[in-house]
Amino acid sequence: MTLKEFLSANDRFAANSGCKLEEIGDGYARASLVVTKEHLNAGGVCQGGVYFTLADIAIAAVMNSHDQLTFGIENNIVYVKSAKAGDTLTALATEVANHHKLPYVDVRITNQQGELLCIVTGIGYRKQVAMPVDGLM
Repeated sequence: MTLKEFLSANDRFAANSGCKLEEIGDGYARASLVVTKEHLNAGGVCQGGVYFTLADIAIAAVMNSHDQLTFGIENNIVYVKSAKAGDTLTALATEVANHHKLPYVDVRITNQQGELLCIVTGIGYRKQVAMPVDGLM
């Protein structure tokens, strides 16, 4: 099982929210989600937790791309622009620091026009446990 298959099958919350891992590379990941009416808050725009969940699955892919089990321990999120129903969100996650214990990842979430909607940064804790995967994709 690859890392993409492992995360797609076992991160049920992200999958049930509509998040799809599209690509995982060494220190890089891309995930997407189409905003539906179920993703909207009371103000009629995309709920903040949707952005966070999409970024979180992309962060997990990047942090775990080095064959060691890594969990998020801190995230920061900045909302730049709102998405609406029908928008396609794309999260591009890149590794900023591949620290042996505390990796750091930056995520930029854009819409189908390439407009920046959200910035998420994440710090993880890397355990001395091998990932049960064979390859990234």
